[in-house]
Amino acid sequence: MAVLILVGYVWTPYDTTGMSGADKFLAPCLAHPLGTDNFGRDILSRVMEGAGSTFLIALCVVLIGGIIGTVIGCLTGYFGGAADLVLMRVCDAITAFPSILLALVLINVFGMGKYQIILILGILFIPSFARVVRGEVAKERNLNYVASARLMGASHLRIIFRHILPNTVQVLLPIVAIGFNNAVLAEASMSYLGVGVQPPDASLGRMLSEAQTYLGRAPWYALFVGLAIVLMILGLSLLTEGLQQRRRS
Repeated sequence: MAVLILVGYVWTPYDTTGMSGADKFLAPCLAHPLGTDNFGRDILSRVMEGAGSTFLIALCVVLIGGIIGTVIGCLTGYFGGAADLVLMRVCDAITAFPSILLALVLINVFGMGKYQIILILGILFIPSFARVVRGEVAKERNLNYVASARLMGASHLRIIFRHILPNTVQVLLPIVAIGFNNAVLAEASMSYLGVGVQPPDASLGRMLSEAQTYLGRAPWYALFVGLAIVLMILGLSLLTEGLQQRRRS
């Protein structure tokens, strides 16, 4: 899947938006290894572009949620007090709602599209990072090396981001991998519902939604798109498991 995505950024066998009435619903063949869809577009080309789009959206979502959530977690875990109480209650309020339902509500505010989905999902991913980082920083702030840094006159921000944060990397890596996995699923789900990536851009979730209409006529359409989603999630899940095992060992 990684190779497919990387190649898809620079080359696809066919134009992903090019339509041909004469090539509608072609079964897999040498010219079109995964067949064609209801507009005569090459499914392999669109899977390559759609997987790349899903990957980039998931990456941006994890970056937004991870960076903002890490900063919030570091500050609240280190300083505590009223700011910690308020920000953690805000995180609780966000996580109390089903993520898809809350995303649909936010879509009514920000609108539909690729960039809106990145922003919305990024906001929804902040609490998960903030809570994990907060717990680790709160644990580290009372250790001897932090007390030594204070005695040496290090500023609070230097202690947080230069001394404490690097010691939480082993915990953060599995969380990032899990977040990436969840971001891929969330993007595919939103596009499947028609509120994510909009036509003519390719998206695995939207392609799967289109394919279900033609299951009887072109079963390969749903099969190959669904298989691409499964392989991405499986690969990310195996990566996450590997990181967690490494951390435990």
